[in-house]
Amino acid sequence: MTLAQISQLLFPIGTIAIALGFAAHVGHAVMLANGRRSLSFAPNRQPAWAGVVAGSFAEGRTSAVAAGPDLAASPTPLGRAAVVLTGIGFGILVASLLLRGIVVERGPWGNMFEFTVAFGASIVGGYLVLQRRYPIRSIGFIPAGIALALLLYASSLGSAINELVPALQNAPLLTIHVGMAVISYGTFATSFGAGVAYLIQGREDRFRWLPSHKVLDEVAYRSVIFGFPIFATMIILGSWWASIAWSRYWGWDPKETAALVTWLTYAIYLHARNQRAWAGRPAALLLVVAFGMVLVTYSGSLWFSGLHAYSGL
Repeated sequence: MTLAQISQLLFPIGTIAIALGFAAHVGHAVMLANGRRSLSFAPNRQPAWAGVVAGSFAEGRTSAVAAGPDLAASPTPLGRAAVVLTGIGFGILVASLLLRGIVVERGPWGNMFEFTVAFGASIVGGYLVLQRRYPIRSIGFIPAGIALALLLYASSLGSAINELVPALQNAPLLTIHVGMAVISYGTFATSFGAGVAYLIQGREDRFRWLPSHKVLDEVAYRSVIFGFPIFATMIILGSWWASIAWSRYWGWDPKETAALVTWLTYAIYLHARNQRAWAGRPAALLLVVAFGMVLVTYSGSLWFSGLHAYSGL
């Protein structure tokens, strides 16, 4: 069996593991919503949001300590299984991408199938990193669900390894430029999940099974702070590559325009988060709009003609 065949075989296995992880995350959230916990908490345990930076959507609430243990951080058997299954799926998908990268001798994201698989894997990877620091397993079904949807979509795309068109035959730039898009897109998906949860939770912390609004704000902010400069660098490298491939740095191609609007939307969010008039719900709504623009940037070349349309990227 060739490396390409092994890579192809690993993809559906990884997708199944992510699907099982998603189902376990849903079950974990349902258990917490019903107030079911498998372990008790120490009486003096600090809330999960203790120590987060100032300047969050809302001011700190000491009343949360008196309200009892943080239900969102409560472990359940399904919660542990969800992380394990999602981690296994992530590892299998990364192995599949690495093997494909060895075969094609470039970053394994030169067509829509490869990019979509990498996008889904990066979402899962970002969530797995953040859930180790923040009690966000109760909203893990959001990033896991987005990743699963992308992987299911990828399964409908052609996965054959074909030679790239001349404009894309620049292995170093393809690997770095598109790789940065993969990382930033995946990170922004986690901020989207935190933003949606914040809109549900509100400043009043309506639901004990959800992370507190301060945790959700911190997760969203840290995700954007990490992904924003990577996305900006991706745009700069894309302009450089455009000058090499098409003899111009910027041409208002639909893909380029969508990427610029996406970057500006996240820039507005970073500014708005620290403004009293925009803090809270408006900033969270911006995260939802911004990730909508990420999806437009990801799929725009499928709907609009342009120089990026031939690659599907």
